[in-house]
Amino acid sequence: MVATGSLSSKNPASISELLDHGFHPGSLLNDFDYWDYVVPEPNLNEVVFEETTCQSLVKMLENCLSKSKHTKLGCSRVLVPEKLTQRIAQDVLRLSSTEPCGLRGCVMHVNLEIENVCKKLDRIVCDSSVVPTFELTLVFKQENCSWTSFRDFFFSRGRFSSGLKRTLILSSGFRLVKKKLYSLIGTTVIEEC
Repeated sequence: MVATGSLSSKNPASISELLDHGFHPGSLLNDFDYWDYVVPEPNLNEVVFEETTCQSLVKMLENCLSKSKHTKLGCSRVLVPEKLTQRIAQDVLRLSSTEPCGLRGCVMHVNLEIENVCKKLDRIVCDSSVVPTFELTLVFKQENCSWTSFRDFFFSRGRFSSGLKRTLILSSGFRLVKKKLYSLIGTTVIEEC
């Protein structure tokens, strides 16, 4: 039976047609009652735990970028697009959700791609007490802005020059590669975001 907008509930013929085809007014309520028992309530403790874990991942990524700006990148500032580290942390949690130890079994290699060359920034071990079961390679990408390199060229030649005046601008895109360490198949998942 197909319900259409022309069927009026006030029309006695329409109601008898529904009853003839097996519709019983009480069965609708019973169907909803059934789903109340089958579908579990969301566990608020898990939601809070996942949000807390996501925020700690965001902090780890931001600390990695902060440490690397002077030591490995040679710049004074790194500009990160809004919510980039949040999106990355959510993707990391999603990719780790199918692993036997979850996020605790993750080792993350953080890299930055500048002009088609990958520069290693850091290695993050989520839980050093757990043997890693998978690796994630995160590749940040530099924003392609010609005006920043033009500006840096002029300021590096004049009296305003300083060894660490360069500003690095990250793109909103990134690459995340997952490699299972103890898998017979040896699966690798590559996600470009």
